[in-house]
Amino acid sequence: MPADFSIDFLLRDDQPKSKSETKPEAILEGRSLWKRFHQLGTEMIVTKSGRRMFPTLQVSFANLNPSLSYSVLVDLESVDDKRYRYSFHQSKWTATGPGEAQLPGRSFVHPDSPSLGAHWMRGGISFDKLKLTNNQLDDNGHVIVNSMHRYRPRVHLVCHSLSDSLHSFSFPETSFIAVTAYQNHRITSLKIESNPFAKGFRESDLDETTRSSLPLLFPLFSLALPRPS
Repeated sequence: MPADFSIDFLLRDDQPKSKSETKPEAILEGRSLWKRFHQLGTEMIVTKSGRRMFPTLQVSFANLNPSLSYSVLVDLESVDDKRYRYSFHQSKWTATGPGEAQLPGRSFVHPDSPSLGAHWMRGGISFDKLKLTNNQLDDNGHVIVNSMHRYRPRVHLVCHSLSDSLHSFSFPETSFIAVTAYQNHRITSLKIESNPFAKGFRESDLDETTRSSLPLLFPLFSLALPRPS
């Protein structure tokens, strides 16, 4: 394992590679859901304190050596050097000019790292602990992004047993715009529909008739309860 575990170090072209290494594969889990968001123009909320991504980035691996040691990490690459805004009358994102300077990229190391290849191939690997922030002074280890800029996650697989060889994977349908508030109402609706943690939003979406009837139901409900002795 190298002393410098940064992405820049791991992506150096002079890192030795083993000719006998089988080329690993990474498969995006939940691809159909990612595609639904991608068609609308995926937005991810970012906050000063850090916000988790939804859809959650999950991958599965194949063709790893079961007995070799690997680490898995994620960073975000800037798709372009532009800043965007949402055009409500066109219902789409449009570039408005040059983007802000990108800070040195942070990576999120999966907490199971390092582990044997057999472990990584058992099932889907979730990055549900990864958080995004727009706080450039963040000291919590969250991944820092600029609001209104477009990003795409990259998954990196480091094999420590083969002179720290590196394989990187990215998926076009996982690109997103970082926002502090959702701009496209269709994205908001899809997140509420698809996110199991948004159940409270769905349940609270009562119509006015139901709301107005609740006070009338409570007295009837209380009459059915046994009185304390």
